[in-house]
Amino acid sequence: MRHALPIAVLLTLSLAACSGDRAGSSDTVADVAAPPAMDSAPIVDQPSVDIPPATAPTPVPPVADGTFDARMDGVAEARFGMTADEVRAVWDGELEGNPAEGEECFHLSPAGQSTPAQFALMFGDGRLVRYSAESPDRVAPGGGRRGMAADDIRAMYDGRVEASPHKYTEGQYLRVTGQDGSPAVIVFETDADGAVTEWRVGLAPYVDYVEGCA
Repeated sequence: MRHALPIAVLLTLSLAACSGDRAGSSDTVADVAAPPAMDSAPIVDQPSVDIPPATAPTPVPPVADGTFDARMDGVAEARFGMTADEVRAVWDGELEGNPAEGEECFHLSPAGQSTPAQFALMFGDGRLVRYSAESPDRVAPGGGRRGMAADDIRAMYDGRVEASPHKYTEGQYLRVTGQDGSPAVIVFETDADGAVTEWRVGLAPYVDYVEGCA
């Protein structure tokens, strides 16, 4: 015959069991390690200020001459018949001259040339009457230039070339008459090998002067 436990004893045992369960649960939570605290701020791999995107460098435009457009009526903005002051006013750059040449006939040349004869403007009686070039970079109306062969000049200006002996060398003067009624003339000077050494464009009689103003 079983003896029933008193109700008070059963309640005591039940409360003890519940208390033990709660204690075990608390110990389990305490055993779970918390994440370690960070000693420093997160690493930032982006700059703190706005930086514009990289752009390609702007190409430097080539420097153009801008002052040489050879024609039968003049060069660049200068026209035959203009005074020296009028030419200076329209010329792109500084022009230098030789005061010793006088007022009746003189030359003006762009500043900075190695020699004045590289390119020169001739004035007769105060007016622009001719321009000339020894530089191989300067091109005459129609395409002629220093260094070309005399035969190439004849072919380039077909039917308009008159040849005569050079006054000081074994070369020639190749005189090209104008087109469309232009009074201007081109004269190419050649050496003994038939190569162009210089040329000039202008009005007679100045274009035929072989010693500058004479």
